[in-house]
Amino acid sequence: MRVHYLQHVPFEGPAGIADWAAQRAHTMAGTRLYAAEEPPQQAEFDWLVVMGGPMGVYDEGEHPWLVAEKAFLRDTIAAQKPVVGVCLGAQLVAEVLGGRVFRNLYKEIGWLPIELTEEGRRSPLFDGLPQRLDVFHWHGDTFDLPPGLGLQFHIESTPDSVQQIVKAGADELVPARYIQSAERILAATAEGYAHINQALFSILDRLPVHD
Repeated sequence: MRVHYLQHVPFEGPAGIADWAAQRAHTMAGTRLYAAEEPPQQAEFDWLVVMGGPMGVYDEGEHPWLVAEKAFLRDTIAAQKPVVGVCLGAQLVAEVLGGRVFRNLYKEIGWLPIELTEEGRRSPLFDGLPQRLDVFHWHGDTFDLPPGLGLQFHIESTPDSVQQIVKAGADELVPARYIQSAERILAATAEGYAHINQALFSILDRLPVHD
């Protein structure tokens, strides 16, 4: 299977998603939108992964490539190809599908817990996942959930990817209710990363394969 990812900044790459693709013998290629690269033709890939970034879906004036990216997402969804959005990627998917993206009451940065809802517990997509899991967050926006899948948090994170985002976003690590210090973020254990990557692999393995 051919997996393609859209990358918005140098420090938020596919990380654990690339590890999953390699272990499953899928090919993987990417478009660096921040470097003015053009997305592929629809016939050139089977899955699309949309990564995160510090900008918002509404920052089209500062990042005009967002306009073309949203059109590309609409075309990909219309082609009925699986699309997985992570953080900003999830917000872009939500907006394209008619959801509302807006500022959250609090920024959430660091290792914070998520829990399965009743609907989540019934979904085959999350079968085998724990009821509660500490995952890595870095976002200030949130969104109304439209039909489909988006990951507001980062279960694709690896020690290297977290080090990169902490370095790039150091100015955001200020004392606040749901913002952890760099030291606390970087103190995450190998076991913690293993747990989130196991959840990532489990979810990706259950998504449909485009023929």
